[in-house]
Amino acid sequence: MKTIERLVAEKLMAIKAVKLQPSNPFTWASGWHSPIYCDNRKTLAYPEVRTIIKTGLVSTIQRMYGGKIDAIAGVATGAIAQGALVADALGVPFLYVRSAPKDHGMGNLIEGEVKEGWNVVVVEDLISTGMSSLKAVAALRDAKVNVLGMVAIFTYQFPQAQQAFADANVELTTLSNYSELVAEAAELNYIKADEIEVLKQWRANPSEWGK
Repeated sequence: MKTIERLVAEKLMAIKAVKLQPSNPFTWASGWHSPIYCDNRKTLAYPEVRTIIKTGLVSTIQRMYGGKIDAIAGVATGAIAQGALVADALGVPFLYVRSAPKDHGMGNLIEGEVKEGWNVVVVEDLISTGMSSLKAVAALRDAKVNVLGMVAIFTYQFPQAQQAFADANVELTTLSNYSELVAEAAELNYIKADEIEVLKQWRANPSEWGK
């Protein structure tokens, strides 16, 4: 039986939510060149995959935080839908954190009910550098919310992200990760043997890779 890390990696590749193209790299919005592109929003279109992810996130939260949760917070926009599914399964309130306050109306940064002292778990879809995810945590802490930790679908495992989460004192748990994805891709012949080293080199120094 596959681990959750390998199962999620397999499903992400099967629906092409994750694409690996070492010989034909993508260009990210940041300008980085990358042999991988991950769009977890695509999982919402596939009920089986969507359920595997929801169940995995719920099980992780229950195992790690038990009954101490008052609400689930999603990070806009990628984790809003999945976060709402998780909150529904747990029977707790859901709220989400914008990347910036609304420029009209109430000017909210946090949408939904939020109460001082609540114990909240943050749901995220993808961890790259971690900056946007931790910005959401900071907004919740400013609202005097107790952030128990963050759960996410996938992480690239960048060292700078791991350090950023440690510095912010935020516990991060993910369903799958880059190492397990590459291993699963190799096992399924999704990539060629000589491409594995390219993928490892990229993760070691993504900002400079391909220049």
